Amino acid sequence: MKPFTYEAPADALAAVRAVAANPSSAFLGGGTNLVDHLKLGVAQPDLLVDVTSLTSAEITDRPDGGLSIGAAVRNSDLAADRRVRKRFPVLAQALLSGATGQLRNMATTGGNPLQRTRCVYFQDVTTPCNKREPGSGCSAIGGYTRYHAILGASEHCIATHPSDLAVALAALDAEVHVLGPGGERTIPFTELHRLPGDRPEKDTVLDHGELITAIDVPPLPPARNSRYRKVRDRASYAFALVSVAAAAEVRDGTISDIRLAFGGVAHKPWRAYRAEEVLRGRESTEDNFRAAAEAELRDARTDEGNAFKVPLLTRTLVSVLKEVCA
Repeated sequence: MKPFTYEAPADALAAVRAVAANPSSAFLGGGTNLVDHLKLGVAQPDLLVDVTSLTSAEITDRPDGGLSIGAAVRNSDLAADRRVRKRFPVLAQALLSGATGQLRNMATTGGNPLQRTRCVYFQDVTTPCNKREPGSGCSAIGGYTRYHAILGASEHCIATHPSDLAVALAALDAEVHVLGPGGERTIPFTELHRLPGDRPEKDTVLDHGELITAIDVPPLPPARNSRYRKVRDRASYAFALVSVAAAAEVRDGTISDIRLAFGGVAHKPWRAYRAEEVLRGRESTEDNFRAAAEAELRDARTDEGNAFKVPLLTRTLVSVLKEVCA
């Protein structure tokens, strides 16, 4: 591990300024992803700035019935919160499907969506990787692709985003509050992460030095009837082959409103707008569920290693929709 300097500023603005002033610096929150990358040599910062106690660790009710989640809220606390379980069960289910109890006790709401890909080539510093070293090439293309993207990929990167929480937040129209050197801004969660394009090294739209301070979840009526389903190679501590976050409102057998997002299939949490459009106002039948999957996966690009994801995601979506639209 490369030696680095550690700082613990007195407030969030001081932390932001410290990171913004040093291109080779990073924020340290729960550290569950960053520490792994320090050990592997993937991350080699000169400076780590501790923000563990500089943002809120509270979950507060918004006047409109939504929730504001401080960036320092631990994943285990968020999953256990009674308001979350009642109003947004998809959030609790997504969190409990990820990592282990010990890691959830450390991981934070602000940090979890920013974790980096688990692509084996990204984590192996002996192999070319455009995400780790821009311009070096993508070893995954033509390589081992079981966990790789089938939607929104590019010739420069086919990695997938690993966060389960992020998939649920994308489905719930969440908003991200950010503090940077130039002040505060709010970003729709669906716009936080990027597709790889020709700059796969940049995971999000955040500028260097910008810090997530809170995530707001609006009072979405379908959210009370929501599910998260994750398909993986083993029962725990495994990343999604595919996952589905779904929230639906059904009246007299007709889907009046629906929100869908997929995980394990793209460089970002994939909001399934096409599938939503197919289903909204339609009867909750298996034929319509399959038509929605077909519409969303129309542009999927696969190879021999990950072609199974298309039928697997279709079956998973149909299964989840049968539950939330029953």
